[in-house]
Amino acid sequence: MAIKVKGFNHYAIAVSDVDKSIAFYHDILGLGMLLRPNFDFKGAWLDCGHGIAIHLIEQNGKITPDSGSRQLHFAFAVDDLISTKTYLLSKGIPIIKDIKARPDGVLQMFIQDPDGYYVELTEV
Repeated sequence: MAIKVKGFNHYAIAVSDVDKSIAFYHDILGLGMLLRPNFDFKGAWLDCGHGIAIHLIEQNGKITPDSGSRQLHFAFAVDDLISTKTYLLSKGIPIIKDIKARPDGVLQMFIQDPDGYYVELTEV
């Protein structure tokens, strides 16, 4: 029997403070909150659209997402990258890699979440 993947479901990341991460992903980036089962550990689920979620899992100890933006990142598509940049800067979110065109012409920039995960914002 061959496996038939129906689609991408979620991406889980370890975070040092769920409340700080909710403030970033929900309050700043605008991802909707999803209902989460009552696990025996702290976390949150956020809606990325199209049936895809990001799962935040609180972890004590060192979080090490510092492999660089090329090796470890996830991306969110936005309507207007320049307006997004202006908004992020107004909220005190630094731009790690400024807006530039990929070789295919699509614009992209990178920011980091409170634990240092690289987040690409792309205008497609």
